[in-house]
Amino acid sequence: MLWIYYALLKTNVMLLITINSVGCFIETLYICFFLFYAPKKARMESLKLIGLLIVVGFGLIVLLTQLLASGGTRTVIVGWICLVFSLCVFVAPMGVVRQVIKTKSVEYMPILLSFALTISAVMWFFYGLLLADFNIAIPNVLGFTFGILQMILYFVYKNKKPLTNENILTLEAKISQKEEQKIPEHKDQKTVDILKLENLINSDILPVVAKSNKIVAVEPQAPLYVPHHTIEVAA
Repeated sequence: MLWIYYALLKTNVMLLITINSVGCFIETLYICFFLFYAPKKARMESLKLIGLLIVVGFGLIVLLTQLLASGGTRTVIVGWICLVFSLCVFVAPMGVVRQVIKTKSVEYMPILLSFALTISAVMWFFYGLLLADFNIAIPNVLGFTFGILQMILYFVYKNKKPLTNENILTLEAKISQKEEQKIPEHKDQKTVDILKLENLINSDILPVVAKSNKIVAVEPQAPLYVPHHTIEVAA
């Protein structure tokens, strides 16, 4: 709607009026479908947001530029506003780029949409350049850059297995299993040492005694002699 308003203020830009009128119609259909199928809470929040942005936001822009500016100044102000909003539109897909890098999956970024974004940015850039209208040309430089970036990410991650919740759980299980495999090595070593110590305790070579939770070796002592008494029994 801003671009239509800008085109109405500027002469010889009928293509801006045509393409943005079609875009407004399609976007209106998207919004209607969303409001029809959305839950009640989401529907009410969306209606508030639409009212705030379109009725209040766009209405204030039209009102203020009509009252406070005139002629070429009005066109320049609206052009700069369109430029800023166009930059915001092209920056928005960076959230999808972050999601692709995080999940290593391109299911959130269709290649045809990225390709169409790139071609559209190139065409509008040259259109603005030929008209010497940098309000049209400059935002599409950013659109072209992000379009190329999205296509590069698509070809990088298109053959990679997406990092889903199941894959994350499997990876964590493998890490835990490896850690558990390292622990028994120390346990086995301690078990062997204890067995050796028990063998020494049970042998006659090194008698030991327990004292204050410690095992202390003692010197072997001479065997205790017990005299035997013989009792005679009369037949």
